[in-house]
Amino acid sequence: MPIPLTINGTARQIDAPEETPLLWVLRDELGLTGTKYGCGVGACGACTVHIDGEAVRSCQVTLGDAWGEVTTIEGLGTPDALHVLQTAWLRHQVAQCGYCQSGQIMQAADLLSQNPNPSDDEIDAAMSGNLCRCGTYNRIRAAIHDAAGQMQEASL
Repeated sequence: MPIPLTINGTARQIDAPEETPLLWVLRDELGLTGTKYGCGVGACGACTVHIDGEAVRSCQVTLGDAWGEVTTIEGLGTPDALHVLQTAWLRHQVAQCGYCQSGQIMQAADLLSQNPNPSDDEIDAAMSGNLCRCGTYNRIRAAIHDAAGQMQEASL
């Protein structure tokens, strides 16, 4: 029996077993490959998506346990209107290999939704579960500060 799920604002009927990790539903069933498989145990953050606005590791949430609307990196912005974090990421040339970046951006979006002006320590704490093997942590922090500033200017 198909399972109803709203993903990036679109209602879907997913025909997969309830115990299937959400990550595989997104990638294999729906072709949303921006969400990456990194470790499979929720330790690296590459598979971070939002469920009802909360950053979660999609490798650790089953289809049957998804409790609300899912937003992936593809739904954070559009090709014509990137999310402020996506433009900050580009401006600060954060990505090197790029593999972790969708998870990093999704985690940062959750942080900024809760704390619109985070300190370095708050950014480091919020982002500590997202690993970057290329070590672009200083650029990530700078991009988050930049995006926070852009969001504050836009709200004035």
